[in-house]
Amino acid sequence: MNSQKAIPCCFMRGGTSKGPFFLAPDLPDDIELRDKVLLAAMGSPDARQIDGIGGAHPLTSKVGIVSKSAAPGVDLEFLFAQLQPNGDKVDTTPNCGNMLAAVVPFALERALVKATGDTSTFRVLTLNTDMLCDITVQTPNGVIEYAGDTAIDGAPGTAAPVKINFLDTAGSVCSGLLPTGKVRDTICGIDVTCIDNGMPMVMIDARSMGITGYETAADLNQNASLKKSLEELRLAASVEMGLGDTKEKSYPKMCMISESQHGGTVNTRCFIPHVCHEAVGVLGAVTIATACVMPGSVCDGIARVGKGLSQNISVEHPSGEFTIEMTLDDSGNVTAASLLRTARLLMQGEVMVPRSLFQ
Repeated sequence: MNSQKAIPCCFMRGGTSKGPFFLAPDLPDDIELRDKVLLAAMGSPDARQIDGIGGAHPLTSKVGIVSKSAAPGVDLEFLFAQLQPNGDKVDTTPNCGNMLAAVVPFALERALVKATGDTSTFRVLTLNTDMLCDITVQTPNGVIEYAGDTAIDGAPGTAAPVKINFLDTAGSVCSGLLPTGKVRDTICGIDVTCIDNGMPMVMIDARSMGITGYETAADLNQNASLKKSLEELRLAASVEMGLGDTKEKSYPKMCMISESQHGGTVNTRCFIPHVCHEAVGVLGAVTIATACVMPGSVCDGIARVGKGLSQNISVEHPSGEFTIEMTLDDSGNVTAASLLRTARLLMQGEVMVPRSLFQ
């Protein structure tokens, strides 16, 4: 008998992330065994992930698991899994808006759904946090289209747009939008805003951490003192946010903000949570944009926010900017958020894992 087992998958880029996508029935039902299979497929734990298909970075150590949904009004169900190159854990607690952009293209490739016209919209339930969204893709002649004119910072070239309209993101992992009950807290002597509108985040004025906020990601990743302080703050904030001990978790993310340099709303440097992101995560950007329009948050006085019930919030990051379309009610509460991403099928076939895992 062959010592390896083949598992069908499609390797997809979603936004500024990438990883293998699997049909749920192609993976073991047993969660412990499923996680062993995913670790083996990605090559974790190993810094280079040399014995798997992981990309040796948190942004390329991600997995998507997709199935048809039996829930009324829902087309697809998506489970996101975050792995770490050096880690031996598979975290299915948080969401990932970038990988979410590849769900519908993958489902069309694998005939889980059928195109409905020149554009096709499907409702997706993210199982990690029971988050619903409507995703619209280009399907001329009934076929998923990857080529187009949409550019996103953090990914080269242009591609067809993938529009994501988030329907309910507040309190995705935490108990609510403001899990501490306050718009601003002082933790470890530092003013922060603890917020979760799709992604648990701790937002900080960069100057409070002894930096300008305009440093490169590479420089910040080499700043051992900063990373130590951020981790101490992250673990303390996690407790205040009701998340408990998150030492082995990929959340909350840490976001240091400063005034925009290029005409946007706010400038950011995000740690995810131990590596400075070269860009910004989709749901992280939604959460940042929410804090920007929230009076009294640490963004108040730093973010350049306009007036009106419909706002485009431009979140600047190390490799460009990310615009979120925000809709507010008369009380100033965010009622909807939508954005554009792109996605592409990179490869399809089978990933090989040791058959001994199943014995």
